[in-house]
Amino acid sequence: MVSSDWNGCLAPCGPFDFISFTYPGLKSDLSAIFKQYTGNIISLGEAAAQIRKLLPDPISPDQMDAYLDESFTTYTGVPELIEWCSSHNILFMINTTGMIGYFQQIFANNFLPPVPVVSAHPLIRYLRNTSGSCRFYELLETRDKSKNTDRVARSLAIPAAKIILLGDSGGDGPHFEWGKANGAFLVGSMTKPSLDVYCRKKDIDIDLRFGLDYSRREKRNLLEESQVNFMNLATTIEEIVDQ
Repeated sequence: MVSSDWNGCLAPCGPFDFISFTYPGLKSDLSAIFKQYTGNIISLGEAAAQIRKLLPDPISPDQMDAYLDESFTTYTGVPELIEWCSSHNILFMINTTGMIGYFQQIFANNFLPPVPVVSAHPLIRYLRNTSGSCRFYELLETRDKSKNTDRVARSLAIPAAKIILLGDSGGDGPHFEWGKANGAFLVGSMTKPSLDVYCRKKDIDIDLRFGLDYSRREKRNLLEESQVNFMNLATTIEEIVDQ
């Protein structure tokens, strides 16, 4: 089983980019909120409350689709890795502080191969289900990543030793803390300083640092990030799942 963050981990985008696309004047405020909660300065719930106050109107499905048509992208090999996991009967779970509505429209418009489970925030969520068989779990705080991973794994009797967690920032810290306590395999993907700081404070060893490692606070290099192929994780995933 793979339980992976999305923004900055599988895709070079932020969780609020679709809001900035629709309301460009909110970009600086949203950037500040993102830095605060990924750095564990404020909670995700506090971040969502601030965003709710900022939004002039909810983001409609048409507005979300306009953003996706213009801007949707992933890191190289991510769609192929999702398909590979599906073909090898390995559950691939997206587990993110991003919004449920974002993923509803991604799957409704076939931007990604289907995944069985998405754990995400309900601040933006659409009533009409157009995302196929994907099951959505609400994630209200960063610690809910752990709860939802555990819930899915227990429902399918998947032992923690056969779970691979992917994360990039401090917002993934509690997920990694759960992973360490339960014996999951921890992958830092495009590892940011905030995740590195969290793990050092909690004495958590990241088993694999994949892609670029920004733990020394190097400036992000999006060109080099785009050259990282996530299909190179398939062998590691297979080894962990088959052990």
